[in-house]
Formats: sequence, C-alpha cells, structure tokens
Amino acid sequence: MPALVTTNFNIILSVLGGWISLFGLVSYLCKESFYLSEALISLLAGVGLSPHAANFIRPLDYALGSEENLNAITLAFSRLVLGVQLVLAGVQLPSRYLKKQWKPLTILVGPIMAAMWLATSLLVWALVPKLSFLHALVIGSCVTPTDPVLSAVIVKGKFADHNVPKELQKIIIAESGANDGLGYPFLFFALYLIKYTGAHGEDGGARAAMGMWFGETWGYTILLSIVYGAVVGWLAKELLHWAEERKFVDRESFLVFAISLALFIVGTCGMIGSDDVLACFIAGNVFTWDDWFRLETLDDSLQPTIDMLLNVSIFMWYGAVCPWESFQTNGVIPLRRLVPLGILVLLCRRLPWVFAVHRYIPQIEEVRQAIFVGFFGPVGVSAIFYLYITLEFLHTLGHEREDIKNLGEATTVVVWFIAICSIVVHGLSIPLGKLGFYLPRTISRGVMSGGASSDGDGAAPAFTIGSRVNSFAIRRRLTGSAEASGTDLTGGGGVSSNVVTIQQPVFRIGGTVIPKRQDDGSLPDRRGEGVLGTDGEGSRNSSVNALATGQTTPGGEVQAFGGRTIRFPDEVGGAEGRRTPPADGKVTAEGSV
Repeated sequence: MPALVTTNFNIILSVLGGWISLFGLVSYLCKESFYLSEALISLLAGVGLSPHAANFIRPLDYALGSEENLNAITLAFSRLVLGVQLVLAGVQLPSRYLKKQWKPLTILVGPIMAAMWLATSLLVWALVPKLSFLHALVIGSCVTPTDPVLSAVIVKGKFADHNVPKELQKIIIAESGANDGLGYPFLFFALYLIKYTGAHGEDGGARAAMGMWFGETWGYTILLSIVYGAVVGWLAKELLHWAEERKFVDRESFLVFAISLALFIVGTCGMIGSDDVLACFIAGNVFTWDDWFRLETLDDSLQPTIDMLLNVSIFMWYGAVCPWESFQTNGVIPLRRLVPLGILVLLCRRLPWVFAVHRYIPQIEEVRQAIFVGFFGPVGVSAIFYLYITLEFLHTLGHEREDIKNLGEATTVVVWFIAICSIVVHGLSIPLGKLGFYLPRTISRGVMSGGASSDGDGAAPAFTIGSRVNSFAIRRRLTGSAEASGTDLTGGGGVSSNVVTIQQPVFRIGGTVIPKRQDDGSLPDRRGEGVLGTDGEGSRNSSVNALATGQTTPGGEVQAFGGRTIRFPDEVGGAEGRRTPPADGKVTAEGSV
C-alpha cells in the first residue's frame, strides 16, 4: 500500500523548489518595483519554515544532532556562496580594473577597513559587559568586511541603473570583493594574541603571536592566495582562448566556465589552507584581464541564474539556523544593550570614515554619494563566514581555558544579531527611501488633481500610455495655455467632458509621446494618425504591437528575441529591450532592423 515518505531529503527539496518557484513568479515585482532584496525575502521565508515556525527545515537533523556538524555545514555553505560570488564579481569588472584603480581601492581596503575594525571593536567593548578589548577585536573583525551578496542590491537592477553611476558601481563591487578576503589579518591578529598571551596563553608570548601573524596569515594565507588566484585565473583564460579558437568548447561549457573555476579554487584553496575567498576574487579579475570573457557573456543569463539560486538558498538556510532565542536569552549581553549595539554599528562602523576620505576617491563625486557609499556597507555572508572561522579556531584551543569560555557565545550572539540587523535595514532602506520621496508628491498631486477637477465645466480628458491612464498632465495643459488659446483637442467646439481613450496601446519608442506645440502655441490634433504618429501606417503599428505582445504579423515577419514570444519586464524596460522599427515595418528575429 502506498505510504507518505516524509524524509528530510524529500522535504527539503520540496520546500526549496516550491519557494524558489513561488518567489520567481513575483521576483521582478519584488526586486524592480518594490526594490526588496531577495536576501531579505529569503531570510524571512527561512524563518517561517524553520523549527521555530513550520518546522519544514530542520538543520540540526541534517547535522545528525551535532552542533559542531551544523557549524561545519554552515561554514562550508558560506564558503561556496562567497567563492562563486567573488569570481563573478571579478568577472564583472572591466579589463585591468584592479591595476587601474589601485589607489582608491587601497584607501578603501586599507585605512577605511582598519577604521571600521577599530570603531566596531570599540562599540562592542563598550556595550558587551565583562568583555576584554582583545576579545572585542575578534568580534569587530568578523563584521568588518562588506558583503558582496547584499551589495548587489545597489550595484544591479533598475535602482542601480537609474541612481548609481557606473564608475561608483564598479568601485563598490571591487571593494566588496577585495575586503572580504582581507578580513583574515584583522581576525587572526586578535586570535593569535589570545592564543599566545595572557595567563592561559601558550609559550612564546606576543613575539610568537606576531611571528604567526606575519608568517602564516600574511605570507601563507594572503600572499599565497593572491599568487594562486592570479596563476589559476591566467591559465584558465589562456586555456579557454585556446579551446575556443579551435572550436573545442561548446556554448554551454563556455558559459559555465567561471562557475566551475570558482568551485575548483574553493576546493583547492581549502585543501592547502589558504584564503579561498581572496583567491576567487583575484582569479575572476585576472580571468577577464583582457575583457574577452566578460564581453562574450555580457548578455548571458546563466551566471545571474546560478547567483540567484545560491543567494536564495543561503539566506533561507541562515533564517533557519540563526540562534533567534539567543538574542533574548544568553549569558553575555542583554537585549537592551544588543539593540543599541546593532544600531550604532550600522551608523558608525563605516559612514564617518568613508565621508572623511571621499575627496580622495574619484568615483565619489558628491557628498550624497559619500553618504550613500558609507551607509551601504552591509554585513551578511562574509560575517557569518568569519564567525565560524573564529569558532573553529577557538575549538582548537580547548575548552579548559577559562578566559575564553564566553568568547564563542559572545561572538555568535553579536555577529548574528548585527548581520540580521544589516539584512533587514539595508534590505528595506531603498523601498522606504522611495516611499518617503514619492508619497508626499503623490498626496500633493492628488490634492491638486482633486482641486482642478472641481473647477470648470467638466473633467479633463485623459490619455492612455499602454495600460496606464494619466490625466494630470493633460489637465494642466488644458487649464493653462490650451484653454487660453482655444485649442480644440476633441474635434468639437470646445473641451468635452467625455474621456478620450486611445483604443490601441501606445508604446514609447525613442522620443516623447507629448507632441510639440505649433507656432501659435497650440497643440496639434493627431487623433487621425497612427498610434506612433506615423500618419496611419498600419503595417508599422501592427509590427510594433506584435513585437511587444509576442504576436505574428500577417506577413509573418515578426519573431521577437530569437523566436521567443515572451518579453520580460526587464527586457521591455531597459534600453536594450526596446526595438525601433524600420521604415518598412519589418523586424528581424534578433530584434535588429
């Protein structure tokens, strides 16, 4: 008899696949209309499906009931996501970008990063009771790097295209990629001092600690990872060139090459114990040193698709494994101190220091851009990665040391809380900022519109652009110069109270839909023309409409986007998505004319 097999594997696949499918149905609406990040939405979904709520995702069961296994799984998952993200971040940068922009990058990952580390550590030391400054340095180093996953909110999508200059986007990508790997020196400076100094420290003292820091951290971890990433990236570039010139590689393998390169570097650097995060970023940038691979894959959607799948999965996992109950009940810091700590870290960790040196960074041209870059330094995957690196190191010191018995708990509670605060605050900043900017204007227009409709003999006619009706702009024209000049826009003897609606949708191709005024100041009567103002050329209008709606014209010429009948909102909305019809009204299968 058939039975319901509710194993963990079946449940997690059902939940993950169902959530990604449901989120995909409204993904454009959430990200491009409401400006909500997929990280925040997936985090909330993970909380709702975690053992704290629906109990569909059971992380401790997957780790066989072991907290150490769960920590190892979270660390490995974070390494994987960071590795792929940073290779893709390196690939996105233009040719020789690190070489050309080394001065502003040095400022951002040098003095700025050091100031962020010290400022955060001072705040932690001040607000966490009975915590030494050396221990505060450990916690501060975990949340110092900016997160490349959450930074994608301000460097990708419609908001970035409309509000963030391209050069500023590039420097943010480069900084978030470089400082993720450079978090190791800050972290192990404090960890080695804890290991070799103090009453319970090992033999050698501060001299041994600094020897390990310079030799192992800077020499083996940082410099080796830079050299290794550069060599692997250059070899991968040359091999791919060689294979492509001889037609040995197919399109699918070509597109997935950067992803496989990330997996290879994460695995090999993990085996030799070097900095796989920094190596991935260096390899990605060297891989596109000549800009060939970046330009060849500029319009490809495979890499963003893999990126999206990993982002949604990792933040669902974080929502399920986050120690939510520890924020309220722990032995290191009460909630009344934890909340101010999270707020102060977000305000003082980065913003004052970026603002102080923004004149020396050419990409930051205005004060408001300095405030923007200073505020959007999110804490996310990289902080959780360094948290579990810290716990792994503390585990090697043993449990018998009394001076560090609370350090693991303090680091876990504080880092997780700051990361959650950053995901929520930075995930909601853009939509709340947009709401605060547009809401007063919308209310004002509504009041003005209502007042205008009460004056005169009747309502002003409206016009339709696509599926949207905008009567405010026309009403202003009619109540101003149009009425004064006696212009007849309705074909009758004055302004009609009937609403005039164009039956066919109007698509803006290039210029404005509002016609220019004539020499006498009046508006021309264009109701007899075609929708696009083409003097009634029906073939041209029908071709454009067919291209926009995915239909085929009577002549059968139109096949939108290589045979696809679907045009997604980001294709229609962007400059690349618009297609201008030629004079004869024929549009090719590629959308070219």
